Amino acid sequence: MAKKKIKASKKIKASKKIKILKKNKKKNISESDNKSNVQDKSKFYKANEQKIEIKKIKKQPSEKKIFNVKDYVVYPKHGIGKIQSVEKAKIGNIEITFYKVLIEKEKLVLSIPLNQQSYLRPISSTHQINKAISILKTKPKIKRTMWSRRAQEYEQKINSGKIYELAEVVRDLNKNTTDMMADQSYSERQLFEKAYERLLGEAEVTLNLSKDNTQKKLDKALGRNREEPIMQE
Repeated sequence: MAKKKIKASKKIKASKKIKILKKNKKKNISESDNKSNVQDKSKFYKANEQKIEIKKIKKQPSEKKIFNVKDYVVYPKHGIGKIQSVEKAKIGNIEITFYKVLIEKEKLVLSIPLNQQSYLRPISSTHQINKAISILKTKPKIKRTMWSRRAQEYEQKINSGKIYELAEVVRDLNKNTTDMMADQSYSERQLFEKAYERLLGEAEVTLNLSKDNTQKKLDKALGRNREEPIMQE
């Protein structure tokens, strides 16, 4: 009986050892699997880090070009200008096509994107210039309001880029005698010169006349004395 008990205890111990060995084996396998997963992940991240990110350059929304190089155009806030070139540039990740416009009088070069070319307008036709000159011959329409308010309205008309509104400002602020000139304030004079200069520049190009002959034409319509200085160079 004693021998049987010893054999039974030995079998129990042996089975326990086998179970422990199996558990350790499973544990070792899972640890090795985890290590291999970590190594695979690190390889994946390294591979991603080594890849060069290629960014696509977005193009400006396509819009048909309506002006050409050497065309004369009018930019409302600056007056008449000439297109020097059509160029491309990358701003951020967007490729933009734009006009280079020279405003000769101000020695200024503007960059106007193609998708904003609606801000530009072609120069007036001969018929439109002649109609503007006929406006200069009409009676001034001066509102009986404070000068600050009228000055604001004149400024808006000048910057509208509309040739007839420009002619109206020149007509309304025109002083054609020495006595009346004395009554004109500095700010009135400044606005008159600005409007007159814009009208003169566009008329000169459209009518294909010299600056002097164009000025004579405008001054005649205004009834101005040619000896009287209008513009400061």
